[in-house]
Amino acid sequence: MGTQAVVAAVQAPEAEMPIAAPQADWAEQAPEEWWKYCVAAVHALLRESRVPPNRIAAIGLSYQMHGLVAIDAQGEVIRPAIIWCDSRAAAIGQAAYQALGETYCLTHLLNSPGNFTAAKLRWVQEHESSAFERIHRILLPGDYIAYRLTGEVATTRCGLSEAILWDFVREAPAYALLAHWSMPADLLPPLVPVFGFQGALCVLAAEALGLPPGIPLTYRAGDQPNNAFALNVLEPGEAAANAGTSGVVYGVVGERVADPQQRVNSFAHVNHRPEAPRIGVLLCLNGCGSLYRWLRQQLGPIATYAHMDTLATTAPPGTDGLCVLPFGNGAERLLGNINVGARLLRLDFNRHTPAHLCRAALEGIAFALTYGIQQMRRLGLPITALRAGHDNLFRSPLFAQTLSTAAGVPVELFRTSGAIGAAQGAAVGLEQTTPAENTGAIAAGRYEPDANAEPLAAAFERWRQALERTLAEPFHL
Repeated sequence: MGTQAVVAAVQAPEAEMPIAAPQADWAEQAPEEWWKYCVAAVHALLRESRVPPNRIAAIGLSYQMHGLVAIDAQGEVIRPAIIWCDSRAAAIGQAAYQALGETYCLTHLLNSPGNFTAAKLRWVQEHESSAFERIHRILLPGDYIAYRLTGEVATTRCGLSEAILWDFVREAPAYALLAHWSMPADLLPPLVPVFGFQGALCVLAAEALGLPPGIPLTYRAGDQPNNAFALNVLEPGEAAANAGTSGVVYGVVGERVADPQQRVNSFAHVNHRPEAPRIGVLLCLNGCGSLYRWLRQQLGPIATYAHMDTLATTAPPGTDGLCVLPFGNGAERLLGNINVGARLLRLDFNRHTPAHLCRAALEGIAFALTYGIQQMRRLGLPITALRAGHDNLFRSPLFAQTLSTAAGVPVELFRTSGAIGAAQGAAVGLEQTTPAENTGAIAAGRYEPDANAEPLAAAFERWRQALERTLAEPFHL
């Protein structure tokens, strides 16, 4: 795989893409905008790296999970993509879970159809019948970008798994779920391997990107499996964490497991094979970095993340009783697909300052991840350490230390990212090798649980009690 040295890295757009919410609990984006930013990023990458386009050997993709893109027979997008944090289909997924039966769903799908891609497709069928009738194929966000790159419509086993459209007993697409909803099986694209040839850069895309046609696409994976791959989380017992817009803990097990409560979810990992199962168990919080971004906006133009982190360190652990529940970005799987909204509790006008707000936000995110880790442990995942990229909230030493102490595990940081993981995956796919130990991740720090963990443990217990009282309320958002 060569030196694995990073030649250049760029970001487009510079800020997070906006999310349209035409109605409460909806979240949509235009797939054409994703492609526009891919084109901009490739042009910027070529300028910055000064690598001749004919030196590029392969392309790898990482993408936001659980979205629904519908295209017609001409390959045109039919409606805006319904993305990962959209909550409109939760009741539809729950109804299918009850109709198909818990035993079937947890054995064959490893999940309830819940609020994932399959249930979003059913929503379109029920509420936008004319649009549904035009659908030729459904795609995940990464499948759409792959289609724009190659002109080939395809998906992967991992992709169908995250859509809740993969049958782990039959190791085949979950045609029974489509049949339950009276949907044609050919809505699903053909399969390509996660690592390996998935198509070649077509002339139209090559012209848009400024690259020669024919470059092979050799890897695609959802952002969280890909993040785990970048962090060398491939084998049972290993776990990765991410704290971007959403917050994630992703642990790998060597057998099919499912959470009957569906607080965490199980998907095929990038190196899953029927004869050697590798299942990624995913804890996802919708509101993570999005909470910290919101708080920055409220603090005004002088606030920067570095300034907020410095402020936070001046407040004590437990923030003098101030408590933040960071659930303000739609229905949360961890909470049973309930949208409780974000909560700011025990605010004292005479004691609490912006420093307390900043620390309480970081603690609230770390406590929510810890709450989910406890659920993962109840499933039998022996999470003894967390690996994370030195990025997003993990740039904050206070956040990394708080999570380590609250969860009771070391947090190991590495100088890697999802983009680097996708590039490394492309190299593996090009060489047709088996995903193995990733030697390219450079250590960037390690945090051990604080020996004096009692103040934070007491704060977590107050936070947990506040969450459980909130969940017991008769009405939610």
